[in-house]
Amino acid sequence: MPVNNQLKFNDLAPDVKLLDANGKSIQLSSLWKKGVLVLAFTRHFGCPQCKEMVDQLIDSHQALTDKGLQLAIVSHASAESAKAFCEQHAPSATCLADPDRSAYRAYGLYQGTFWQTLLSPRIWQSNRRLAREKGYKPELPSPGQDAYQMSGTFIVGMDGRIRLPYYYEDIADHPPVDLILHGIMGVDWKRPYDSKPVV
Repeated sequence: MPVNNQLKFNDLAPDVKLLDANGKSIQLSSLWKKGVLVLAFTRHFGCPQCKEMVDQLIDSHQALTDKGLQLAIVSHASAESAKAFCEQHAPSATCLADPDRSAYRAYGLYQGTFWQTLLSPRIWQSNRRLAREKGYKPELPSPGQDAYQMSGTFIVGMDGRIRLPYYYEDIADHPPVDLILHGIMGVDWKRPYDSKPVV
C-alpha cells in the first residue's frame, strides 16, 4: 500500500460519491454533516476478519450511537451484493458500495502484499480462532471483489476532517472498538482539532 497516499490526522476527508444499498448515488459529506462518521472499509465478503470487524461494530452500535457516532460500512461490490451482505451482517449500519474502488483509492487503500493478506502468522491464528468460535472460514471473493484489497477504518468529524485514520498492518488488524468509542485519552471526536479546550 503506498504509504505516501495515506491520510493523516486532520486531513480533509475525500468527499467522494458512493452508492447506497438501493444503488442511488450518495455524497459522503451528506453523512458526516449529520454527525461524526465511522467509515469502515471492508476487504471482500469471504473474509473472516471482515465479518468479525463488522460484528464488533454492530455489537457496539448502540454505544456508538450514544456517543453521537454514525456507522457506514463500505464494500467494493455491487450495490445489490453490498445490500445482501449488510442485511445479514450489518442491518443497523449505513451500507455503501464502491464497485470501481474510487473511494478506496481516495482513502489510500490499495492491494496488500502476500504477507498482509495471506502469510502473516497472525492471519492464520485469526483464521483458526474465527473458524472455531464463529464458523467463519476463508472463502473466495464475490465476483468483482479483490482478495488482496486492504481494509481501513476512518473517523470523520462534522467539519469533514479526519479524526482517526486506521490503516491495517495485515488483514487481521482492525481497530479496537474502544479506540473508536473513546479515542486516545478520551478525545472528543466532535471537537475540531484547533478548537480551544473547555475550561
